[in-house]
Amino acid sequence: MKLNSRLLIVGTVTLLVGVLVMFPARVAYHWASPPGVAIAGIQGTIWNGRALEGEAAGMYLRNIGWRMKPLALFKGQLAFAIEADAASGFVNGDVALSAGGSAILENLTASLSLQALQQIVGMPGLEGAASLRFDRLEFADGFPVAANGEVEVANVRVPMVHRSPLGGFRVEFFTQDTGIMASVEDADAVVDLAGSFSLGLDRAYQFVGQVAPTSETPTELREQMRFLGSADERGNHEFRFEGQLEL
Repeated sequence: MKLNSRLLIVGTVTLLVGVLVMFPARVAYHWASPPGVAIAGIQGTIWNGRALEGEAAGMYLRNIGWRMKPLALFKGQLAFAIEADAASGFVNGDVALSAGGSAILENLTASLSLQALQQIVGMPGLEGAASLRFDRLEFADGFPVAANGEVEVANVRVPMVHRSPLGGFRVEFFTQDTGIMASVEDADAVVDLAGSFSLGLDRAYQFVGQVAPTSETPTELREQMRFLGSADERGNHEFRFEGQLEL
């Protein structure tokens, strides 16, 4: 009796794996496309395939490839090792999709142009290059709800702050019950900067920081800092900005 049960289990698993290996990815996507994800030009199977282009969480990707990770099926997830080209960069990592509409990215590495993110963060004209490394990044219905990792950006230009590049910055993300938090500091920038960023579950974000001029700070930017109010004894000016993410 035990032998028959084992044979039945082995046969069922073998059949399931066989179906997944041959099942067209295009059909699977139309049946169960996850929220916040749009893919076009799909080729291959759900097990191993490619797509010409797609959009995930507001980010445009192309030359997307995936390989299924079958052990995740025992957790009730569809998991894939993915690779894709982004605007002036790349994205590599593991993604797991659940029936509840969540997407979890792990072992994520990416190099991106900040122009690809300007609509997401609501900063027109945002420019620069970003390097990302995340142990975990989780989305629910296309909205980020957890993040553990770091981002380094270089040659940042934010027209609403100053027309010239501001230099480089480093951001470290971590997750709390109320949402995503991050610490921000300058790295070879034209100003000394330190601050904290928060993204709540209600999609509201806020950045609070202190900034001080250096010997590399342009004169025009020094003048702008005066509008932030009086500096403290160390020459730091406090500032903040806030808004709502639109995804």
